[in-house]
Amino acid sequence: MADETPARVETELHDGIAVIALNRPEAMNAMDDSLRNALIEALERALQDDAVRAIVLTGRGKAFCAGGDIKAMGARLEAPPGRVAINGWNRQQSTHRAVTMLHGMGKPTIAAVNGAAAGLGCDLALCCDFIVASDDAMFVMSYVLRGLIPDGGGLYFLPRRVGLARAKELIYSARRVGSAEALDIGMVDAVCSPERLIEDALALAVRMTAGSANALALSKSILDRSFELSAEEVFALGSQAQAICYTTDEHREAVSAFLDKRSG
Repeated sequence: MADETPARVETELHDGIAVIALNRPEAMNAMDDSLRNALIEALERALQDDAVRAIVLTGRGKAFCAGGDIKAMGARLEAPPGRVAINGWNRQQSTHRAVTMLHGMGKPTIAAVNGAAAGLGCDLALCCDFIVASDDAMFVMSYVLRGLIPDGGGLYFLPRRVGLARAKELIYSARRVGSAEALDIGMVDAVCSPERLIEDALALAVRMTAGSANALALSKSILDRSFELSAEEVFALGSQAQAICYTTDEHREAVSAFLDKRSG
């Protein structure tokens, strides 16, 4: 008998832009093991597909991602005491793999936040290059309400978005942030109506992929580390990346096209 279980993650390709949608709407796309594994698989496919120039991550239903699955948390606590910590460590490795893939991918990544982005859901949005939120989107770093710390990268990404003091306030208080405030404090890059969310995210993806894919990937690899590096280290990495760019077909073709146009 064929498996009729709906796919946990759905991927659609729009002119080279992969729209990856978390598809567990009955649970507000709360992250359990199966959804996390499906997301990793979808990201791996997008990473390996040269036809994919950018990624838009969104959620099906009313939520972007409601965070970790509370039922799964309860089941996790039922494990033998000697297994709780190592089971959690193993699960963390999987979570960090998904976040690292999304953040470190050499292609632009855009979170199209269609509703609640709580806990890990907020982290998933923050680890993307850009965030477009619908009017009814909501962000909350809800970890402390569960006796936990932000474990999906929020401790790293949120201060880089809103500053250290504001990040502390949002994490300590676990208060909800609507889309208008999120735009005001720099937590998101754009706000639009729910009807335009994917359209606007796709338009942003097109603008962010107008140039050389190789130059973009190399630039991103340095930009994402620039806060931790000295100017000299950034210059050194930039020199190496530029040397690679000199050898690419994209650079050669762009220079030739410019010179041909000038001489024509």
